Amino acid sequence: MLGRATRLTQAIAGQPKEYVCLMRLHGDVKREELLDALREFVGEIYQTPPIRSRVARRPRVRVVYELEVLEFEGRDVLFKALVSGGTYLRKLCHDLGLLLGIGAHMVELRRTRSGPVTEDQAVSLLELFAAVKAYREGEGRWLEEFVRNPEELVSYLPKVEVLDTAVDAVCHGAPLAVAGIARLSRRIEPGDLVAVQTLKGELVALGRAEKSALDVEEGGIFVNTDVVLMERGTYQSYWKGRWRPQEI
Repeated sequence: MLGRATRLTQAIAGQPKEYVCLMRLHGDVKREELLDALREFVGEIYQTPPIRSRVARRPRVRVVYELEVLEFEGRDVLFKALVSGGTYLRKLCHDLGLLLGIGAHMVELRRTRSGPVTEDQAVSLLELFAAVKAYREGEGRWLEEFVRNPEELVSYLPKVEVLDTAVDAVCHGAPLAVAGIARLSRRIEPGDLVAVQTLKGELVALGRAEKSALDVEEGGIFVNTDVVLMERGTYQSYWKGRWRPQEI
């Protein structure tokens, strides 16, 4: 997230994260006992952040989507976890140990996915350093391969494509009316975070849907603009009374 794309930070930070975690049990348990205990942690859970954390230590609801044991040898358990943003895996290991009655702690943790971004897309700091050095010497192709388009970060969001005549109004923070919509995802519900894009696929803004996609024929405001990414003036301005929207 560079430049104006830093405005996507909050939207991305809350997306599900995937981890591979190595947990060490403080006693011996059978595999079935371990699997039964893990099943108790799938779904919504209450979790109090650990003492060494950057947030207030009060119970919070977090979601564990998946827990899968990859290897189980002696007292070491390697498992994969898909969890909502803000979930502490070291606290999950601690609580799992309490449920088993033997105690447990986290030994190692590796994040393998954050929202739509996977570990396969990562580059090392050394590669990045070399790419920046090449860029400063006049060769920018390497660095361009590393910098991803912001559209990729919000690929998981339902999309609303807008007419060119409505783009600049949204860039000024105006809500998006149904009259300015060209196409949209059918899986949109009221309150959903959606990506507002041009017909070329360029990301204009993020916003909250006011109504369901099934109710779009009612007209009115469809998206309240929240975060604007595109610069004003990128598209010709047709608002401020110079353009009247057509019904779709």
